[in-house]
Amino acid sequence: MPSSVPPEPPRPASERELTAPVALLGDDGRLNPDAVGWSRAPLHDTSGIGRGRRGRMRNKRWEYWAVTTPTHIVAVTVSHLDYAALCSVYLYDRASKLELDRTVVAPLGRGVELPASFGAGPAKASVKGLRAEFAEIDGGHRLVAETDRVRLDVLAELPDRHESLSVVVPWSADRFQYTVKDVARPARGTIAVDGDVHTLPAGRSWAVLDHGRGRWPYRIDWKWGAASGVEQGRRIGLQFGGLWTDGTGSTENGLQLDGRMHKISTALEWTCSADDWSAPWSIRGERVALEFTPFHVRESTMNLGLVANDTRQAFGHYRGTVVADDGEVVPVGHLLGWAEYVRNRW
Repeated sequence: MPSSVPPEPPRPASERELTAPVALLGDDGRLNPDAVGWSRAPLHDTSGIGRGRRGRMRNKRWEYWAVTTPTHIVAVTVSHLDYAALCSVYLYDRASKLELDRTVVAPLGRGVELPASFGAGPAKASVKGLRAEFAEIDGGHRLVAETDRVRLDVLAELPDRHESLSVVVPWSADRFQYTVKDVARPARGTIAVDGDVHTLPAGRSWAVLDHGRGRWPYRIDWKWGAASGVEQGRRIGLQFGGLWTDGTGSTENGLQLDGRMHKISTALEWTCSADDWSAPWSIRGERVALEFTPFHVRESTMNLGLVANDTRQAFGHYRGTVVADDGEVVPVGHLLGWAEYVRNRW
């Protein structure tokens, strides 16, 4: 990692809101120009990703769910990278500081099933030492995962009139990403660690989804920040991204307020220190003025030669203000979430 991470200059973005179903790919297997934009619910048919020869080895598909509670943080990944599957279950116990990370790479994606499009079926993984399934059921999504030490069985509830943030990020006609970021989903269920079962505290437990389908460049860096909670009686979700969207005309920035998504179509300036990831981060822009204070940093590296990953994911609390679409200044006092900086060769 570099010794310092320079802030990103704010860049204006012009985005259109999509309100009708659309295919991500055209008949030629390349990005459909009509698919570029953002929506308040998943509308894109992504069934062409991973089929045929076009984009071979560049297709990336994944489902990532994170659950935050006053006592634990759990994240489960089920992904298919064309040439391999990468699946993981991560847990952090906030009281004992216990950190568990089970990551499995399966050649050619063996043991992984992913739906062709959002809502088209469950995501499943059955790989060495790890099982997981994400299934849409009445009331939300059931998240089940198991390793030798961790068991997760959680319902990520879907409240009425709850909106998510779906965005297509176009690098080119052959390189693009469709992402669904869904924050502030109330969560209930259990987390078991070494047989000790913990019931998720109602009203203080949250699930966040990152659903991805696309064709990626070989080298890419990104920043991602998210948080969920209730403050002053209002359900608040924060969703911010950076680096990977630069120059595309798209952003993945938004404020979810009582289930309503307020899209922020300008890039944000992120400031953090690669010499000390536990130091406060700053995320600022035309409608965002936030400080993020970590209490734990997850460090994860993988280097398999042609394929490598370097992740610094900090868990902590956001405070500051975010401005809604109507100009309302929304205070953020102590919202639990994360901020990460990732460098990938894949």
